[in-house]
Amino acid sequence: MRRPDQDTDELIEQAAAGDAAARQALLARHRDRLRRMVAVRLDPRVAPRADPSDVVQEALADAAGQLSEYLRARPVPFYPWLRRLAWERLVKLHRRHVAAGKRTVTREAELGLPDGSVAVLARVAFAHNTSPSNQAIRKELQDRVRDALGRLGERDREVLILRYLEQLSAGEIASVVGSTPGAVKVRHLRALERLRALLGEGPPEGVA
Repeated sequence: MRRPDQDTDELIEQAAAGDAAARQALLARHRDRLRRMVAVRLDPRVAPRADPSDVVQEALADAAGQLSEYLRARPVPFYPWLRRLAWERLVKLHRRHVAAGKRTVTREAELGLPDGSVAVLARVAFAHNTSPSNQAIRKELQDRVRDALGRLGERDREVLILRYLEQLSAGEIASVVGSTPGAVKVRHLRALERLRALLGEGPPEGVA
C-alpha cells in the first residue's frame, strides 16, 4: 500500500537529481492544499479584495526560486515548507490591506477567520453534522464559537485550525508548530475539550 506522501518523496528525489519536470510536478501537486489553507484563513476584511489562487501562485513562485536550496538541505518535510511560504504571502496581504500603519502581524492568531471556517469548527465543537437553516441561529452559533476561539489559548486554537480546517496530519502539524506527532495528538484532544468547555451549555435551540 502506498503512503500518501510516497509520490512527493519520489518527486523530491527526482527533482534533486535534476529532473525539471519533477520540479514542476512537485510544486503543482500541492496547489489545492495551499489554496484551502489560504481560503480557510483569509481575513473577512481582506477577502473582497483578494483571491486565494493569487496568493498561492505567488507562494509557488517563491518556492520555485528557493527549491534548489530546499532540495539540498531538506530542513522540514516538503508540504510544511511550502505552506510556510504561503503563510508569509498571506501575512503580507493582510499587512497591505488591513494592518498598514499598525502593529506588525506575525502570528496566525492575528488573522481573522472567515465565517465558513468558524462554521466548520462549530460543527466539530458541537459534534453535529448539519448546519442550522435559520440564519439568526447560524449567526448566533458562529458568534459563540468565534468568541470561544478568542478565549482559547493560541497554541490550542492553532492546532484545531491546522487539524480541522487545513486537514493536516499529526506529523505535518508537528512540523508546523515545532513539536512531535505524539504531543500534537494530546494537545488536539485537550484543545477540543477546552473549546467545548468554553462553549458550555451546547448549541443554540434549533440546531440538530
